[in-house]
Amino acid sequence: MADIVLATLNAKFIHAAFGLRYLLANLGDLRERACLLEFDISQRPVEIAEVILAHNPKIIGLGVYIWNAELSNELVTLLKRIRPDVCVILGGPEVSYESAEQLMVQTADHTITGEADRVFPDVCRQILNGTRPTQKVIHSPVPDLSEVRMPYDLYDDRDVAHRIIYVEASRGCVFTCEFCLSSLDIPVRQFPTDLFLQEMDRLYQRGVQHFKFVDRTFNLNLNTSKAILDFFWARLRPGLFLHFEMVPDRLPEALRERIRRFPPGVLQFEVGIQSFNDEVSATIKRRQNLDRLTDNFKFLREETGVHIHADLIVGLPGETLESFAAGFNRLLTLHPQEIQVGILKRLRGTPIIRHDAEWAMVYNSHPPYEILQNRLIDFPTMQRLRRFSRFWDLVANSGNFVETTPLLWRDQASPFDAFLRWSDWVYERTGRRHGIALSDLAERLFEYLTTACHHTPEETALVLWRDYQKAGRSDRPPFLRPYLPEVQPSRREKSRTPLKRQSRHLPA
Repeated sequence: MADIVLATLNAKFIHAAFGLRYLLANLGDLRERACLLEFDISQRPVEIAEVILAHNPKIIGLGVYIWNAELSNELVTLLKRIRPDVCVILGGPEVSYESAEQLMVQTADHTITGEADRVFPDVCRQILNGTRPTQKVIHSPVPDLSEVRMPYDLYDDRDVAHRIIYVEASRGCVFTCEFCLSSLDIPVRQFPTDLFLQEMDRLYQRGVQHFKFVDRTFNLNLNTSKAILDFFWARLRPGLFLHFEMVPDRLPEALRERIRRFPPGVLQFEVGIQSFNDEVSATIKRRQNLDRLTDNFKFLREETGVHIHADLIVGLPGETLESFAAGFNRLLTLHPQEIQVGILKRLRGTPIIRHDAEWAMVYNSHPPYEILQNRLIDFPTMQRLRRFSRFWDLVANSGNFVETTPLLWRDQASPFDAFLRWSDWVYERTGRRHGIALSDLAERLFEYLTTACHHTPEETALVLWRDYQKAGRSDRPPFLRPYLPEVQPSRREKSRTPLKRQSRHLPA
């Protein structure tokens, strides 16, 4: 039983509810009267409601995000119909902006917008003392991070063993990119570095190997960045993995010196480029120096073992298919290990809506609110780009076809155009973007490369076979066998060879 239940629906089990852990950590004397329940979006809201209400709570705090918004709406309706006496409080980015028009906000008792670490406990005390707040929507002021209790002791042993461990040394962002909620979160604020590193040491001593920093601009404050890298360098051990989001054009020598020291496989940098089109960047108020960005990429690829995950966005106002293709090709020459082709989303509260009329921006009205078309890219073309993004993940980003992927654009002027042709081709034959098995995808690649691209079957088969083995498969697919060197068939292949029908007649 718990008077306060904090709950949310994560996108996957491996994701941990970072925000709810902050709320629980800052409840003070109410912490013992509260519990945290995590679900995921594969579960039915009626079953989630059953688990929550079994605790007989007086207050339910629900974290609402873009990935769980529709299910959360259904869950709130169920909770209020079954137990109208229970006070439901919403929070999270999906209900922090444009909240008046949302059905779930109308259905719930209260909504706290913004960072609720310090406000949520006060609201709970009022409710438990019998004096509910008069406002339905409560706006939380930006908290002083020195007064916010960090939540890392709330990662339990199961989290450490099976979940992504999210951490943050700062909040906020210096950029004003109009498509991003972080552009509303100014200024950047730091947690006290010494206290933060003490918490990181406790997690490290408990065996945490993967630390995912959610700071939007990890390398903005150089003193903090250097302290964090020095901290983990002193504790380097096999399996340690650190993920950071970084400002792409800010990498001074003091940071380069530290980054060079880490062996391959330890550091991953998420680098949000979004567009190489200067006019588009100016339109959406994104500031970046592309020359310095290029130099930083060159340094990271040539002098370090950093894994680079770079982002581009399809559908930005002013971006044509041709200019996006040019940006994609330019990024490919910088050789990041992953290129995330994202589709523009119209997140609630973001100022990107100011371009709706001029650029005829049309978005899906349901989460995740992706762009459907605009003045420069019509709906059919946007759908092609959406498929491009999906097949790029399956082929290039998956790591399953490292050698095979470049064959798709070898001897071609534009890798983007070449991959788009492949994307169109495979969709025409399968009719789907999801549910394609690795072996089926490999066979489609073989067919396309040997027919549309005119590569020899022998060369293509050898390259695909090397990739297939790197993906952990030892069975030679039937479509490759005629073109591979003769080797003894594996036990698995033998088991798949049909037995010859025995003769009905005994020999004379």
